[in-house]
Amino acid sequence: MKWLGVDMHSHLLPGIDDGSPDVEETISLISKLHELGIDQFICTPHIFKELYPNTAETINTALELTKVALRKANLTISIAAAAEYMLDENFGINNSMMSLPNKHILVEMSYLNETPNIEQVIFNLQIAGYTVILAHPERYNFYHKAYDKVHRFCEMGVLLQLNLLSITGYYGREVKVAAEYLLKNKLYRLAGTDLHHNKHYNALKHYVENGYLFDKIGNYPFENKRLFKI
Repeated sequence: MKWLGVDMHSHLLPGIDDGSPDVEETISLISKLHELGIDQFICTPHIFKELYPNTAETINTALELTKVALRKANLTISIAAAAEYMLDENFGINNSMMSLPNKHILVEMSYLNETPNIEQVIFNLQIAGYTVILAHPERYNFYHKAYDKVHRFCEMGVLLQLNLLSITGYYGREVKVAAEYLLKNKLYRLAGTDLHHNKHYNALKHYVENGYLFDKIGNYPFENKRLFKI
């Protein structure tokens, strides 16, 4: 997976969301992903007030624990942290937002309903100086018959991020079809594992080792390395 280089969406930091539960699991997952060819990680735990009310402090604390553990394990791997923001009624722009390099901000919506006034929310973030990355648009059921809305995001300057497992059918046939449409129309700019646990890893490993992922997207012009080399 050296063709991807930087994994810019994952839930590998320990104990702060629905991803890795502890440091041991974190180091194991990072080590195994590194063996698959990923050498840089920007971890993006959820900031979702109802379930995962993370802050810059909780995220940076988990990042430092991970860095210490990586050193103890003699693993020289580049790792940083940002966040994945849920765009719900509790979302607000503030001065301590956890963005990726150069003020790129990763956002998501509920899988069931589009965020009300989503274009206004995006515009407000852009006015505040952020470049918006929409996580896994292929997984939002309400866009499966409304691709024009996804095209509109691109016109607004939003960067779309593919979940690698989406193209394998891991999340279901409709998600795979949507991912194929967005790839065919060159709407994606970024890709990430969105890895939470060993089940994700085992599926990813399978599709890397049998060549499926590279055949599907290994030559796609993702911009992970250009935008986020850390």
